[in-house]
Amino acid sequence: MLISELPASPAAAPKPLPRPRASPVAEPWKRSWFYCAPGERPVFLWIMGLHAAVAVGAFIAPLPSWPVVLAALGLMVLGGLGTTVCYHRAHAHRGLVLHPAVEHPLIFFAMLNGSGTPATWVANHRLHHATSDTDEDISAPARGFWWAHLRWLWQAGQAPIARYCPDLDRPAYRFWSRMQIPLLALSFFGPLAFGLSAWLWIGPLRLLLALHAQCTINSICHLGPPTAAGGSSRNVWWLTPLLLLQGENWHGHHHAQPNDPRLGQKLHEIDLGWWFVVGMRSQGLAWQVQRPRRREPVRDKPR
Repeated sequence: MLISELPASPAAAPKPLPRPRASPVAEPWKRSWFYCAPGERPVFLWIMGLHAAVAVGAFIAPLPSWPVVLAALGLMVLGGLGTTVCYHRAHAHRGLVLHPAVEHPLIFFAMLNGSGTPATWVANHRLHHATSDTDEDISAPARGFWWAHLRWLWQAGQAPIARYCPDLDRPAYRFWSRMQIPLLALSFFGPLAFGLSAWLWIGPLRLLLALHAQCTINSICHLGPPTAAGGSSRNVWWLTPLLLLQGENWHGHHHAQPNDPRLGQKLHEIDLGWWFVVGMRSQGLAWQVQRPRRREPVRDKPR
């Protein structure tokens, strides 16, 4: 949630003001699946193209070798860390600061994994938190599973970057916006150099699995009635392997304390994203790591 949108106190909380949608069409969830918000047709074509490529590839590509499977898994792990640590915990919620030597490689792998640019991802996520469980929530789970899971990506319209993440509207991040199409082309077509099996598993199949894994956070992890602590968000333990143990499935903890970069709060709640942060902090590559549940001041500084 943006600081400017926080009420002064619970007793004096004003009535929520309507927030502008990027889409000029009211209630886009009532439209056909083929409706695209202005400028979002490429997103629709990309997602449909991934599904079509995997369907075709399953018939024409031979079974993969172990090196191919491990390469696909490795890129998913690196891309997932880029999304959960860099985009989510560091950029969207300012739960920590990353050294550029770590931050920009993580952005590269997140984009190679199909997570989009830092600015658009963060703007949409901050809008989600600012309007969670209201009609203005960009991926409102109350509008149905498929709206929250996929359809909002091309039908809701992008959150305004100038409003929700002006801190990322800078040359260092605009560079990555210009690189989106080349990186997606590399991610999709690049593995063809190693044969059809490598193309399917390292290209479209990996991208499709990464897409649906990330989408479960907006859909499955928001199923259920709202609570006082985290709204409709839920911790879903059985998503742990699908999300490669990286912690995003502890979504109830996250909504209860959004700027805490540790999502898995208990010993059995595996959160490799947090342990990556701990490792980077020990090497002086991450600092200002927030721990609001401890109620302690942030003392560490960059070396």
